[in-house]
Amino acid sequence: MNHTKLSVVLATYNEESNIKDCLSSVKDIADEIIVVDGKSVDKTAQIAQQLGAKVISVANNPQFHKNKQIAINSATGEWILQLDGDERVSPELAKEIIKVINDKQNKLDAYYLPRKNWFLGRFLTKGGAYPDPVLRLFRRGKGNFTHTKIINNGITTSNVHAQIEVGGQTERLNHNLIHYGDLSFSKYLMRFNRYTQLEAENLVFLKFKPNFLHLVNYIICKPIYWFIKRYIRHRGYVDGYQGFLFALLSAMHYPVIYLKLLEHQHQEKYVAKTK
Repeated sequence: MNHTKLSVVLATYNEESNIKDCLSSVKDIADEIIVVDGKSVDKTAQIAQQLGAKVISVANNPQFHKNKQIAINSATGEWILQLDGDERVSPELAKEIIKVINDKQNKLDAYYLPRKNWFLGRFLTKGGAYPDPVLRLFRRGKGNFTHTKIINNGITTSNVHAQIEVGGQTERLNHNLIHYGDLSFSKYLMRFNRYTQLEAENLVFLKFKPNFLHLVNYIICKPIYWFIKRYIRHRGYVDGYQGFLFALLSAMHYPVIYLKLLEHQHQEKYVAKTK
C-alpha cells in the first residue's frame, strides 16, 4: 500500500553530541532526512551523512531560522517534520505522526507537537514550560518560518524566536517531542547570551532610546512580572529548584537585554570620540 512521503528537516551547528540520537529517533518514519549544517567544526555533518541524511553545507547564520528555511525549501516529501538537533521524537509520537499523515480523510495542514523540556536535571512540568506546543509537522508548501516581525510605524526587525507560520487548519498531537536543550548550566548560559544579544541588537536597529521609564521597566517591572507569571501563576514551584531557576533566569532576560543595549551605546560614543 502506498504511503505518504515524510521529510525530516534540520538546521545544525556543532551538534555532534546530539545528532545521532535525534536522527535515530526518526529513522523508521522518515523517507528523507535533510540537514542544513552551518559549517560545523565538529563531526555533525559526517555523522548525519553516515546515518543517511542529505547534508547541505552553508554559512552559520546567527538568525538560525534562515538555515531552517533552507532545509524546508529542500524537502520533497508531502509532509515535513522540522526538528532541532537536541530534540528526539518519542516512539509514541512517531506512530502518531505516521497515522495522521497517512489518513486519506485528513484535511488538516499542520500539527502542533507537545514538547517536554529538559532543564538542569529534570523535565519541567509547569512554569509555562510544558506542554510547550511547537508547530513542527506540516504539509509541504504550507509552513514557513517568519523572517521578520512588524514593529511600530512599519519598521521591521529580525525575529529572534522565529516560528513556523501556516496558512491553513491546525491541530495538536497527543504525544511528546523530547527536548534536551539545557543539559548543563553552561549550555543554558550560551543560549541565554545569544538570545539576549540578538534582542539587544534588535533594539539598536529600532533606534530605541533608553530613558528612566525604560530603565525601570526593563530592570524592575518586566522581570518581576515575568517571574510571578512563570513561578506563581503557572506553578513553576512544582518543579523544585529547577522551576525556581527557570522562572528567575527567564525574568533576567530583560535587564540583561537592557544592559547590553546601554553597552552598545557607550561603545558608539567612545568610537565617535576617538575619531
